[in-house]
Amino acid sequence: MGRENQEPQQQQRPLSRRVLIVGNYCHDVLIKDDVVIAESLGGAASFISVVLDGLSIPSAYVAKVGSDFAYPVSHDPIVSPSSKTTLFHAHFSSEPTESRRQDRVLKRVRSCDPILPSDLPGSRFDFGLAVGVGGEILPETLDRMLDLCTVVFVDVQALIRVFDSVDGTVKMIGLKESGFFHLLPRIGFLKASAEEAPFVDVDEARKLCCVVVTNGKDGCTVHWKDAEYQIAPFSAVQIDPTGAGDSFLGGLVAGLVQGLAVPDAALLGNFCGSLTVGHIGLPKFDPKLLQRVKDEVCRRKMQCSCCLEGLDDRLKFVKPLGHDQFHSALGETKLAFSCSTQECQRDLVNSTAAEQDIHYQFNGQQKVLLNPVFEEPIQSNSSMP
Repeated sequence: MGRENQEPQQQQRPLSRRVLIVGNYCHDVLIKDDVVIAESLGGAASFISVVLDGLSIPSAYVAKVGSDFAYPVSHDPIVSPSSKTTLFHAHFSSEPTESRRQDRVLKRVRSCDPILPSDLPGSRFDFGLAVGVGGEILPETLDRMLDLCTVVFVDVQALIRVFDSVDGTVKMIGLKESGFFHLLPRIGFLKASAEEAPFVDVDEARKLCCVVVTNGKDGCTVHWKDAEYQIAPFSAVQIDPTGAGDSFLGGLVAGLVQGLAVPDAALLGNFCGSLTVGHIGLPKFDPKLLQRVKDEVCRRKMQCSCCLEGLDDRLKFVKPLGHDQFHSALGETKLAFSCSTQECQRDLVNSTAAEQDIHYQFNGQQKVLLNPVFEEPIQSNSSMP
């Protein structure tokens, strides 16, 4: 069902808090100007696992795939005998038009089976993440997660996405019409992109749970009850926006697991998202960079532990002293490790020859295109929304 990362024996502090991630793995095909430039492992769970595994956060995963699943993963999925792996085509254009302002047009070509309440483990978890991308999380599944997990984070795309019956184009409906709205008072954190936020009614939702809206290069905004906090971004050279919001959510949860205040944890989320947009498809982070990040988070936790201990939830949402210094420390860490890598990747993408070679250059490894995956005609699944 999903293997847990085991915490090193020498760690005795409360990092034993476990995280449950629920959402299917996918096959992603990236298409620029009608030319396939890359295929990769997709799904929010895959991007989140890169962050949580890299930051040594104990976690368990529930994800479904078909027998055609093409990638090795650190957390074993459930293999469905009755359907193939969810497949998305992400269409990019080098010359956006007035009618096509989005970074990408996303189409669900095929959908795997939904995740059922019975697929979830029976044990309890401190944190749960509902991160479906293809309609695989059902209201009853989220309801079960809310029973199993002390705090549940929900990416609103898991709730409000619908799919065109003809070509699978991803669209959105209002949260109130989604069949999930009644569960909102039990959700701890709801994450939405700036494009998704109008479908949520942030002013109403923030009265029931914390709403975090990601704003790309402008960072994010934390909305909680009658307050809101702007969380600063990190500079980035964007090559592929896919997975940035997932990586943000992984960083946010990683920070909270390790005892950071919400604004500091959101900074860590912004940091992880800024790293991801510098990669095509699933990112591969420098282990030395991640170690430096872990060191900075540990220092920040030590700095704030006395201040946060015993505070009520309201004060844990306020920016603590030293927040700006934490931002600077993370920014300096990124600058030290990632600038040269980003410049190389930018040069690669901007060159015509590199686009021809990008089929074979993916995160430093040989990339073989799954031609049968791309060539398969678009299908719809009437059992999915």
